[in-house]
Amino acid sequence: MTEDNRRGRPRGPEKAAFALRLDPKLLAAVRRCAAADLRSVNAQIEVLLKDALARRGIPLHPDPDTAPDEGTAE
Repeated sequence: MTEDNRRGRPRGPEKAAFALRLDPKLLAAVRRCAAADLRSVNAQIEVLLKDALARRGIPLHPDPDTAPDEGTAE
């Protein structure tokens, strides 16, 4: 076991950093929701996005042969 693995929280999956601008009222609502669920705001936004995608039937890992290229219009 390495020194990094012996102390603190184990490393999770790699995450992409993404700047997000939100309406202050929306951010306040997300903060309240996160606090009620004992999550960070970042984790709460991730949960809400995953839930919204699932409701729309959008898979997280689409078939690479049918997915549009990143940066192109759909």
